[in-house]
Amino acid sequence: MKQVFVDLRPWDKELAIAALESGATGVIAESAGPVRELGRILVIAPDGDLIPGQDIHEITIGNTEDQARAMEAARTCRIIVHTPDWTIIPLENLVACGDNVIAVVSDIKEAEQALTVLEKGVSGVLVRTDDPDLVRSVCRMVQSGISGQQLHRLTVTTVKPAGMGERVCVDTCSLMVDGEGMLVGNTSSGFFLVHAETLVNPYVAPRPFRVNAGGVHAYLQVVEGKTAYLADLKAGDRVMIVHGNGSCREATVGRVKIERRPLFLVEAESEGQKVSIILQNAETIRLVRPDYSGVSVTSLKPGDVVLGRVESGGRHFGMAIDETIIEK
Repeated sequence: MKQVFVDLRPWDKELAIAALESGATGVIAESAGPVRELGRILVIAPDGDLIPGQDIHEITIGNTEDQARAMEAARTCRIIVHTPDWTIIPLENLVACGDNVIAVVSDIKEAEQALTVLEKGVSGVLVRTDDPDLVRSVCRMVQSGISGQQLHRLTVTTVKPAGMGERVCVDTCSLMVDGEGMLVGNTSSGFFLVHAETLVNPYVAPRPFRVNAGGVHAYLQVVEGKTAYLADLKAGDRVMIVHGNGSCREATVGRVKIERRPLFLVEAESEGQKVSIILQNAETIRLVRPDYSGVSVTSLKPGDVVLGRVESGGRHFGMAIDETIIEK
């Protein structure tokens, strides 16, 4: 997910509180002391977690020479870049150089432009303002999933019982809504959007913080484009919540429940690529249709269309790699 930093130079207690309460990534300050008194957050300061001029560099772009210097720096280190006349071209050039760029912004429009430039965006923004509400707005925009996920239509080919096994419920510290869930799959190149337990049913009360995600072996898409095995998740981990429309946001895992249950195998394909998932055999376990409604795994049949994501290549320790890997 994109990062949000807040400039606390000069010191502003209200801005610091807004940064902490809104879930900002960190702040930049003249000293870490006043920030530490309010709460725990990453601090860029001479006595902070990151040291200005050492761990991170600030560059103002006013001409082509400044731009060249910033582009060279962005290839090897993390930079905070300020474009006083707010031209998009320098950011486009910097984004093309790598993922080390944090852009200074002073309003919500600048933040949105910086985070989406070249359809990739800078890795983060430094909010420079005296308005705590702007800090909250930028954090809310980033957390709502400005970058999104490209989802694909999967045509179900097989639905059948798969015996007994351990499945994983992922309970988050966030409340999900209808149409939201998590991307889970048997392989690292194919994922189904498994619906959160938000829907009312006669069997059990809704658990809108939960996704009954699948077998312990399965891959779950987490943050920064990575995956994790469901069995490896634990309290405090960060996972990705995805809506059927492609928007996504981060959530914190509060609890993981692994229990032995009867299982279902669901197989599907998209443009010739086969994907599969093993889910608990229960009426309350749902996938997401193209209209964002949930369809129970016990009602699925060949020919049904659900949402998911297919990728090329494989993964090594959760990171996508361009390597020949066969999974089936």
